[in-house]
Amino acid sequence: MSEHPERNGHPERDHARGPDAEEFADLLVGIQRLTRRRLRAGLAGPRLRGAQAELLRLVADAPGLRVSKAAEELSLAGNSVSTLVNQLVGQGLLRRETDPADRRAALLYATEEAVERLAAWRQRRTELLGEVLAELDGADRAALAAALSALRAVAAGLRAPGGGEGKAEA
Repeated sequence: MSEHPERNGHPERDHARGPDAEEFADLLVGIQRLTRRRLRAGLAGPRLRGAQAELLRLVADAPGLRVSKAAEELSLAGNSVSTLVNQLVGQGLLRRETDPADRRAALLYATEEAVERLAAWRQRRTELLGEVLAELDGADRAALAAALSALRAVAAGLRAPGGGEGKAEA
């Protein structure tokens, strides 16, 4: 039996086949978690849970979004999104209005406070990651810039109906 050299706890991979999906997923999740942890330090106001922040970003980017469309975009059940909406309305971060075209539906709007919080978060995130990227050498920065197109394609594939489905969750 031959031994395989280890890199970062993973056996050496056949890079001709492309990146290892498990390592790729672990790195993306790890980067996101580390970024959130760094940004949470010094935050004013109550901390938002992941799903609350996702809904708030979605509504801020698409004012007047229906609850049903938000549920579809976030791949969540309608009642789960309704619960999130109630929480965010209670915190003064979201406004719910009756849809004039369908009185049974609600339209969602981010409040000014929410828009300001999101803008501050995005600014801090941009600054943090900008500092980290600036510490990389030119070749690594170029490699990351070249990978952006592929990362957009991965995101689009995951957004597509059935994208990445069929695998069991842990």
